[in-house]
Amino acid sequence: MTHDLAAQKAETFATYEELQSEHGLPEIADVDYFFVPSSDEADWRPLADTLSRADYTCEYIEPEDGEAPYLVATLMDQVVSADGIWIGEEVATRAALEHGFTPDGWGLEG
Repeated sequence: MTHDLAAQKAETFATYEELQSEHGLPEIADVDYFFVPSSDEADWRPLADTLSRADYTCEYIEPEDGEAPYLVATLMDQVVSADGIWIGEEVATRAALEHGFTPDGWGLEG
């Protein structure tokens, strides 16, 4: 299966515009990108290592309530714009796809 980066980018820009118009967004925030394993063999450690070298802070979450595990890759203190969010998302997504993970959205802290 091939991942559609153009569709992902369009969704990111649409989500950004919706959030900005409905709630307003901060000028600076930590941007979290979420990734889920696409197979049982996916190992988050090599992905976290790759992303850490690109200045992402990574945390692997294994929920206790039976939900699927996921990796959070965070870029700290980012200027918040659709372009900025997408640049970080594209870099992290390309790495995630190479390591058996698929993107599952983004969020802001700050």
